[in-house]
Amino acid sequence: PYPARNPHQNIADLKAQIAANEKGVAELREMVAHFGLDVVEAYMGHVQDNAAESVRRVLERLPDSSVYAYPTDTGQIIKVKISVDRQKREATVDFTGTSPVMKNNFNAPEPVARAAVLYAFRVMVEDMIPMNAGCLRPINIIIPEGCMLKPTYPAAVVAGNVETSQHVTNALFGAMGAMANAQGTMNNLTFGNKQYQYYETICSGSPAGRMNSGRGFAGISGVHTHMTNSRLTDPEVLELRFPVLLEDFHIREGSGGKGKWSAGDGTERTIRFLEKMECAILSSHRNRPPQGLDGGGDGEVGSTKVRRKDGRIEVLKACDQTLLEAGEAVIVTTPTPGGFGRL
Repeated sequence: PYPARNPHQNIADLKAQIAANEKGVAELREMVAHFGLDVVEAYMGHVQDNAAESVRRVLERLPDSSVYAYPTDTGQIIKVKISVDRQKREATVDFTGTSPVMKNNFNAPEPVARAAVLYAFRVMVEDMIPMNAGCLRPINIIIPEGCMLKPTYPAAVVAGNVETSQHVTNALFGAMGAMANAQGTMNNLTFGNKQYQYYETICSGSPAGRMNSGRGFAGISGVHTHMTNSRLTDPEVLELRFPVLLEDFHIREGSGGKGKWSAGDGTERTIRFLEKMECAILSSHRNRPPQGLDGGGDGEVGSTKVRRKDGRIEVLKACDQTLLEAGEAVIVTTPTPGGFGRL
């Protein structure tokens, strides 16, 4: 019933989450029964100890102090300073100077920023280790009260996990001098009516950067990066389950940022609607291109357009919604990542 959206599907999703947790509990109990609690706890400790030591080795390659300020489309700044204590083999990641809580929905709850820090330092570890809390043991995180990364009720946060998280990771990798900016958005596209609801995120390319050894690497085209890795619905399944037609989905060759090491190329996706539907986009980097690093070139801005039945093209804002009639199409052109190193 209104205003619930597809309650049967949502309840099924919740039941699946509960079932997954129950399965995890059962497997953990079986492991403890087989090996003994002392052995299981000991190995859990070893895994975290190894992760902490792996991150400490990463810190040895970072400069004593580095600062990166990341400007957003909405006019805010995410500022991060990374300071390394050589004696303690620890680092402080300080977000002091980040813009205050905003009136829009790009505020991100504190756990989102902490998750981005965990992810970034795990990525910097080039060994094959599992993601775990030990990665953050050598990291002290400072997030000031009242900034957009530590909002309190009633601040809006719907874009925090899907958009601002991408901005935070870009800022962190920039501060570490490891990677140019990725596309900095998930290109959250939703559409539907009373019968259908659909949501997808759209990939671009990966940025260029350097390994811990200093060796550079180029980006890859048409892949998800950082805080999103969702699988797109197969075209045949999409068109079978929803009244839409996937007209086009291609890599925009040559669109990635240039440099000694060039970024991967972005994508363009066109979906035509066969029924009247509402369509919305939640995105970033529609007026600021993702930045290159160490002299590498910037990427390109993205866009979201609507092709009307009479052939007119309307350009949507970064965060916008519109009504599409049958026969009309939405065209999402993703921002592209930055290059690394001066040509």
